[in-house]
Amino acid sequence: MTLAADEFIRRFLLHTLPDGFHRIRHYGFLANGHRAAKLILCRTLLKAKPPVTADADQAMAAAAFDRCPDCGGTMITVGLATATTLRRPAFRCDSS
Repeated sequence: MTLAADEFIRRFLLHTLPDGFHRIRHYGFLANGHRAAKLILCRTLLKAKPPVTADADQAMAAAAFDRCPDCGGTMITVGLATATTLRRPAFRCDSS
């Protein structure tokens, strides 16, 4: 597609903001500069529970699975399976 110079400039200037304006995405409680502090403030004002961290999530998971559901006995953790240990190896096909 070929554009005349004046049409190209017109279309280009549709994407620029006049002086004194700022892009909206740089403001608000999710803006990068103050995101953590603003989220804490929002949770405080809403009286919401703090988010569950990975450490707390693992501790809750370990506490939930330390008893056998059948006999109620204590179970021993032998190892943990992660997504990387469960992943199948990539399929390779040598067509030579």
